[in-house]
Amino acid sequence: MTGHLIHRDAASTLPEIVAGRGIELIDSTGKTYLDACGGAAVSCLGHGHPVIAAAITAQLHKIAYSHTSFFTSQPAEALADRIASATPGDLDHVYFSSSGSEAVEAALKMARQFHVECGQASRTRVISRRLSYHGATLGALAVSFNPARRALYEDLLFPVTFIEPCHAYRNALPHETVHAYGARAAAGLEAAILRHGPQTVMAFIAETVVGATGGAIPPAPGYFADIRRICDRHGVLLILDEVMCGAGRTGTFLSCEQDGIVPDIVTLAKGLGAGYQPIAATVCSRRIYDAIACGSGAFRHGQTYSAHAIGCAAALAVQDVVVQQNLLDRVISSGAYLRGRLGKFFADHPAVGDIRGRGLLQAIEIVADPPTMRPFSAQLGLAARIKAEAFSRGLLVYPGPAVADGSRGDHVLLAPPYTTTDAELDRIVDMLGAAIDAALVSVRKIAT
Repeated sequence: MTGHLIHRDAASTLPEIVAGRGIELIDSTGKTYLDACGGAAVSCLGHGHPVIAAAITAQLHKIAYSHTSFFTSQPAEALADRIASATPGDLDHVYFSSSGSEAVEAALKMARQFHVECGQASRTRVISRRLSYHGATLGALAVSFNPARRALYEDLLFPVTFIEPCHAYRNALPHETVHAYGARAAAGLEAAILRHGPQTVMAFIAETVVGATGGAIPPAPGYFADIRRICDRHGVLLILDEVMCGAGRTGTFLSCEQDGIVPDIVTLAKGLGAGYQPIAATVCSRRIYDAIACGSGAFRHGQTYSAHAIGCAAALAVQDVVVQQNLLDRVISSGAYLRGRLGKFFADHPAVGDIRGRGLLQAIEIVADPPTMRPFSAQLGLAARIKAEAFSRGLLVYPGPAVADGSRGDHVLLAPPYTTTDAELDRIVDMLGAAIDAALVSVRKIAT
């Protein structure tokens, strides 16, 4: 592609997007696309929402930017209040940034400073999980287990201990109940803490519902309750990454509410501002905030665009719409409808191994042999082929490779707007089915 913009793929030729309305996007040729993934689970209110546009414009006419070392702003204060009132327990102090990666960086720094303030400077180790993705910046990438994204930068990343994810479809033993499996998966965290020594472990970080790398993997019942007890027992902070699954995506403001636990720190982005402005949040417990505020007195972190007034105004308007239109209830009902349609449509499909998710974060894992869960060869690039087939049909989906073992396995993630109608969900499923079948035809031709 000619021009001066650095694209994700230097060889790609991308259509130019010119407009969006609701669940549809429109390119410069007039072709329309159903946005079934919200870009990357971002556009939770769809495109062209007049209320959000009006809020951004109104704030622009007041003040666009001021540095947080000089001023606060009404949108930032109001959004922090809103988040504190929406989150469970004592998660009531908020630091704003511009992306999920930045929110995770802030969470890691916050966890480290907490332990130092409490006289436990020996706690430096982070434990994370395989099949995780927490962001593209170096700190967030270090705690992510995505071999393809890490490979080039491996020598720059700090050491992290990775344990097995809670992935019942692939890891539960035959005849093992989901509760027993969840307890066994959680026990891996305690084993890792004891192996390194509790006095060295700073935090455990996990996505409540695993997003892009795992494909909407929900936790087994009881898993996070066990994780919470293990962290408390050993003085380890629990950081939940809800950049993708939070802000209502699964039917509650925080997905972990459905697991009956409260983390020490949680990160939010994507659906917080619905893509209308860059905005992310790192939310910590009162205990963590007080240790810093009553200790050294300042969180040793700062970014130029933190608490940007327009970003906060946009996010506040998004959250107003979600509340006023009862969209969390709609996410629950629409998520159940989508799950039912996927289950019915792909019930006897010869290449669908698992359909999973929570709310309007759903995924299909494609396998070569469902009884054995054997994945297709990575060289076939099946997930990318499904994305291309869907795109040619006017459907946007979020593909993911390497879900089986870090190098093989294909899934397709769906994360449509909270406002999507049942009729639109029907179209998404029908179009996705055609795209998957077309992609399978192409890979089977290669295989023969």
